[in-house]
Amino acid sequence: MTDTNMQKILIIGIPGAGKSTLSFKLAEILNLPLIHLDRHFWNPGWVETDRDIWREKVKELILGEKWIIDGNYDSSLDLRIPACDTIIFLNFSTMLGLWRALKRSIFFRHRPRPDMAEGCREKIDFEFYTWIWNFRKRIRPRVFEMLDKHGDGKNIIIFKRQSEVDLFLNRLGSSKIQSAS
Repeated sequence: MTDTNMQKILIIGIPGAGKSTLSFKLAEILNLPLIHLDRHFWNPGWVETDRDIWREKVKELILGEKWIIDGNYDSSLDLRIPACDTIIFLNFSTMLGLWRALKRSIFFRHRPRPDMAEGCREKIDFEFYTWIWNFRKRIRPRVFEMLDKHGDGKNIIIFKRQSEVDLFLNRLGSSKIQSAS
């Protein structure tokens, strides 16, 4: 699939994998609007959005003609997968996810990340690390189930290593430079 066919991209994967970093880079290369689900789901003080309200928000977010949406939120994959043309799944190891999430917590400590809602300052959160620890066992099977159920005709890209993501971005960036010449 060429980059001109990638107009509605989902980026999902284990927390700490680099979904937001990848989405920032892709948005720049492809010149697509970027939507971070964390900004829309969380309210100040790490208060979750009610499930019914959340699903309505997601329905509004996917109405755009072009976008990159980063974030897991498996409770809305049934809405987002049918609306997209490309799914990038960062199927990285648990240890990498934990390490990067901890590093991120330290780097952004006491302030919100650029992809996070206002009023949600980064913190060391053992409940979140437990969720990451259990991601491959509890969430990943549901992701694959949703991809099987709703992913027909979609460009599904699964990366298992950072080097694969880097190569993908380099190739995509090079093709954009060549097409601009």
